Amino acid sequence: MDWAKTIKLLRAKLLITQVELASLVGVSFASINRYENGIHEPTMKVKRKLMKIFIENKILKRED
Repeated sequence: MDWAKTIKLLRAKLLITQVELASLVGVSFASINRYENGIHEPTMKVKRKLMKIFIENKILKRED
């Protein structure tokens, strides 16, 4: 999965900032920034939270 692209897509769909997404997921703004820029990949715990948000907002389907 392209985490950077999918996170950007989610933020665009929800019209939220990196700071707002960071708050939703429970990480720092810097972490979201690093994920979006491909510097780091989210931890497994953060991936689970993001996947739930992606599915709820129809960014991904359950089987993706």
